Amino acid sequence: MFHWNIDPVLLNLGLLKLHWYGLLFAIGLLGAYMITESMFKKEALDIKAVEPLFLHIFIGMIVGSRVFHVLFYDLSYYLAHPIEIFYIWQGGLASHGGFLGVITALWIFSKKYNISLDWLLSRGAIGAMFIATFIRIGNFFNSEIVGDRTNTNWGVIFDRIDSFPRHPVVLYESFSYFLIFILLYALYKTISYKKFTKIAFGLVLVLGFGSRLFIEQFKSIQSEFASALPLSMGQILSIPFLLVGLFLLIKGLYSAKSA
Repeated sequence: MFHWNIDPVLLNLGLLKLHWYGLLFAIGLLGAYMITESMFKKEALDIKAVEPLFLHIFIGMIVGSRVFHVLFYDLSYYLAHPIEIFYIWQGGLASHGGFLGVITALWIFSKKYNISLDWLLSRGAIGAMFIATFIRIGNFFNSEIVGDRTNTNWGVIFDRIDSFPRHPVVLYESFSYFLIFILLYALYKTISYKKFTKIAFGLVLVLGFGSRLFIEQFKSIQSEFASALPLSMGQILSIPFLLVGLFLLIKGLYSAKSA
């Protein structure tokens, strides 16, 4: 067991503050950008499209994650304080909504730039897992999204919350997302691009939201609405993504085998 009480602000320059979360988010985005750019080059696509692609992704991620947080995690509060819906700097971003927002952004981008949506989703899955890895570490630095109390040797006491050792669930998620990133990138390197396009997006939905479904059982309650339900809000929202992923993965594996 160890205490965690790091200041979320890395650098305080008065009016300008650099948070650990922002830095880690930026590292994730930069890494995903570089990975995506290398795939564009490798597959002879115009790398000039990478910059507008990431602008679409960033907007989709922020809008989608904020909308989901408002609707599914704290709707009653935001109905009473509607102006605070736009206060994203105060926190409150739901990863399920961010993922859906990115999918929407990729669909819009595919129409505008005439690039296959399947291609974008499969390659975007690699970058998404890389970004998610660092976002969850950022959550850890913010001492947010903590787990239930635990007596395990790896329990963490988040001093900014209380004095009880808790599951560091965001680190569990970060580690699982990093493993998925490694697997996807290894597949991209070893199988044909055509087969990768057919299976990657379904695979990331299954592994990403499957791991989320499992890890959620160790989290403290994030939504009052779901507190009376047998599943947490994170688990409820993960199930549709998981089912769609299973369908796409089976379909992709069958298609790749038949090709």
